[in-house]
Amino acid sequence: MKVGFVGLGIMGRPMALHLADAGHQLFVYGKRTVPEDVKAKGATICGTLREIAEAAEIVILMVPDTPDVEDVLFSADGIASGLSPGKVVVDMSSISPIATKEFARRINEKGCDYLDAPVSGGEVGAKAASLTIMVGGPEKAFERVKPLFEKMGKNITLVGGNGDGQTTKVANQIIVALTIEAVAEAMLFARRAGADPAKVRQALMGGFASSRILEVHGERMLKRNFDPGFRIELHEKDLSLALSGARSLGLALPNTAATQQLFHAAKSLGGAKWDHSGLLRVLETLAGGEK
Repeated sequence: MKVGFVGLGIMGRPMALHLADAGHQLFVYGKRTVPEDVKAKGATICGTLREIAEAAEIVILMVPDTPDVEDVLFSADGIASGLSPGKVVVDMSSISPIATKEFARRINEKGCDYLDAPVSGGEVGAKAASLTIMVGGPEKAFERVKPLFEKMGKNITLVGGNGDGQTTKVANQIIVALTIEAVAEAMLFARRAGADPAKVRQALMGGFASSRILEVHGERMLKRNFDPGFRIELHEKDLSLALSGARSLGLALPNTAATQQLFHAAKSLGGAKWDHSGLLRVLETLAGGEK
C-alpha cells in the first residue's frame, strides 16, 4: 500500500520501518527531521502534510497529544486538505476520546474513514512489532488497514466505534501507571527493609504479583535505567485524559489522581523526560533520598 506516516519519534520510527520492510511505500514529512534509516528504506519525503494525503491511500499519525493531532489534520496545509474520498486516516497517538469523535466526523465529511488505533507496549514493543493495538472505527476500514497493523503489533482488537480505541488506551494507562507505582513502592520497601530487591523481584515473578510491569520496569528500577521508553510527561498527559473524562462522567478515580500527583512531582524534580519507571525517584525523595 501507499502509506503516509506522520510522527517518526521513539515509537513512530520503528513502526514506520516495519511497514517499509514489508514492502509498503512510505510518504513522510520533514526534509531535515526524517531519520536516516527511514530515508534509506526509500521513503518519499513530502514538502507538506497535504502532499502526503494526496499521495497515500492510508495516512497514519503517531504524534504526542490532542492538539498535535488536530494541527496535523486540520491546519491550512494539513492532512485533511489533501484527502479525497475513499482514503483512511489512522490515528495511533494517545489522545482525547471526545476530540477523536469530532476529528472522525470531520474526516468522514470528506468521504474518508477514520480509525483511532492507540498502542501499548512502548519502545520495546514498537521495535519488536509486538504492540497491542486498540482500534475504534468502522469494521470495513479496520479490515482494510489490518494488514498494516499486523506488521506493527500482535494483539489487535477492534473495540467498537470511533473513540472506543482511545477510551481503551486511557483504561490501559490507568492500569500501567498504578502498577508502576505499586512496583516502585515494593522495590523501595524491599531495599529499605534490608532485602536484596533483585531477589525479591525474582521471587515475586513466580507468584500472583507477577506482571509485565514488574518484569520490565522492575528491571529498569533495579538497574536505575530511566532513559525514556515512555516519558513521564506523556503518561501524565494520559492520566489527565482519564481524570477529565472521569469528571465528565461523575466518577471518582482516587488512585489515578494520586499517581498523577506523583507524576507532577517527578516533573518538578526535572523528570519530565524520565521513563515512567522513574516514579521510583519520587518515592525515594519522599523517603529522604536514595539510600
